[in-house]
Amino acid sequence: MRFGRQMLEHWWLDPDATYLNHGTVGVTPRRVLDAQQRLREQIERHPARFLLRELMSLAPQAPAEPTRVRAAAARVAAFVGATGDDIVFVDNASAGVNAVLRSLRLQAGDEIVLFDHAYGAVSRTAAFVAREHGARVVTLTLPFPLSDASLPQRLLEPVLNARTRLVILDHVTSETALVLPLAQLATLCRAHGVPVLADGAHAPGAIPLDIPSLGVDWYVANLHKWAFAPRACGLLWAAPDRREGLHPPVISWGLDVGWHQEFDWTGTRDPTPYLCAPDGIDFITGFLGEAAMHAYKHALARRAAQHLAARWGHPWETPDAMVGCMVTLPLPARLAHGDAAAAVRLKDWLLDERRIEAPVISRGDRLFIRVSAQVYNDDDDIERLAHAVAELS
Repeated sequence: MRFGRQMLEHWWLDPDATYLNHGTVGVTPRRVLDAQQRLREQIERHPARFLLRELMSLAPQAPAEPTRVRAAAARVAAFVGATGDDIVFVDNASAGVNAVLRSLRLQAGDEIVLFDHAYGAVSRTAAFVAREHGARVVTLTLPFPLSDASLPQRLLEPVLNARTRLVILDHVTSETALVLPLAQLATLCRAHGVPVLADGAHAPGAIPLDIPSLGVDWYVANLHKWAFAPRACGLLWAAPDRREGLHPPVISWGLDVGWHQEFDWTGTRDPTPYLCAPDGIDFITGFLGEAAMHAYKHALARRAAQHLAARWGHPWETPDAMVGCMVTLPLPARLAHGDAAAAVRLKDWLLDERRIEAPVISRGDRLFIRVSAQVYNDDDDIERLAHAVAELS
């Protein structure tokens, strides 16, 4: 299999654009979209039978044959090292985070701990839930760029105490693209008796993943990013002893029946993103080759980081273990400082003037750019970005 821009034929992406932003909302392959359309047509032939008889079951006991949702869940679970009983589908990682946080029984004075690299929707949900219960969010500042993989653990341990009710940890940070040592951090939290909610929004399909081995209590992830499912599709994994009292953000007919029943049916909606998640996984395992895909994306991301850092006058010191298939780098000195408005202006200029899609990020008063490496990207895409930035700097 030859990866690079010739792979664009498998997506509907504009071939005249340079798309270095797979991580934000994903890009669904043509064959997965075709499967989704066939399934939608099948639903419309008899919607009530499909949605109310075949899709899911609200009975307390599992049916003799798995429902369509449970069958799809089993396929997805195998991809992330779990079993079908371990996961439920959610629309996205944010919905999964809401389910966990809004199911917590917090009291005044309790603490939720997270790093300042947490995704904005996650930190805002934590703040909302804490405010409702008189609790507080403890935000740890993790320097970036980061050259010391042990620093997150050294920052986290001193704040764990009797008031800590939850630690929220990224597996792959959204803006800064760091693969954090999640298993090590979870081990530390367990030693202090503190449960862990892992945000794996950017993990499935981006890095090899075995959720149960990580030692977390809950794990949420998107499947419509790097795992090629249609939007909107995510998963929520919960350890067996963390399922009681766990509710979806929308309460419906499954309440008090079982955790599968609650999440499998939250009202009438399009179920095809969930049901086509196995098609996205098949695209990885049966067409691309999972090991080859991971190797190509990681190598391209690493080359991009080294090349752009050298061009822009910054050292690249991020440990290789913290690099997946995205990298975030500071922009050249002349473009390095700016606020969120400056970041938007630069991002828009890249798209409008040079047909390059890549997120520009403001952290503090510094500007960074995040590059996603997908199998349809190659070194020429990285050079086009470098050339465009050179025009401005």
